[in-house]
Formats: sequence, structure tokens, C-alpha cells
Amino acid sequence: MKQAIRTFPISTKGRGLVEVTLLVAGWLARQDIATGLLTLFCRHTSASLLIQENADPDVRTDLEAYFAAVAPEDPDRYVHTTEGPDDMPAHIRTALTQTHLAIPVEGGRMMLGTWQGIYLFEHRRAPHRREIVAHLIGE
Repeated sequence: MKQAIRTFPISTKGRGLVEVTLLVAGWLARQDIATGLLTLFCRHTSASLLIQENADPDVRTDLEAYFAAVAPEDPDRYVHTTEGPDDMPAHIRTALTQTHLAIPVEGGRMMLGTWQGIYLFEHRRAPHRREIVAHLIGE
């Protein structure tokens, strides 16, 4: 059994989805592991990870609009406002999504579906530098 680990720095431009599929796939292809499990972990409480459709950009637009409606920026709604009006809504959005993904690997490739891509979902308005940790285990 072999293992590999890598931290990917991701720069965001503010709220929205940043596709990281090719970045992760490129690293995975350089590992000497054909069959195993890839775990991705987002090291933040105001950003998350998604596997989502990567063909039609309207899906990303609709997701962003949905989360804006579910967790709006409204300082009168939240007690936690220390880090600005977009911080507590960002925490709620992260709580409703996920900070880690588990993806099977076969033939040295992620077993994603045809239209699936991996996204970092930035929930804050301002640009941020985020980190995703990848851990691969297999043979």
C-alpha cells in the first residue's frame, strides 16, 4: 500500500466556484498509484468542496444564487458579525455543503462521471488564498 499527500494553494476572486479538477487530476497522474481512494479536504470554515456539473456554467450561476437566498448577507440576522457581514453567511454555506470529498481511483484516474468536476466553493466576497489537501492511498 502506498500513500501520497499534497497541499494545493487555490486563489479565489471572491464568492463563486473555482474548478480544480484538472489541477488534482494532473497531480494524481504523477503518482504511482493505480487503484485507491483520493480524499480532498478544504482547510477553511468559509469555503467548501463540491462535485458538480462542469459542462453548463448556468449550473454554477444557479447554485450561487440559491446559496445567496438561503444564507443572505443581513447583519440583523446574525450574532457573529466580527469578521464582516459576509462571514456568518459563509459559515452557513459551508455547513450546508462539505469540506471533504472521497473519490475512487482506478487506472490512475479519478472515477468521476462524464459531467462531474471538482470545485472549491468560495463563500466570502473578497479574494482569498485557500488550501485543499489531497491524500491518496492505494496500490
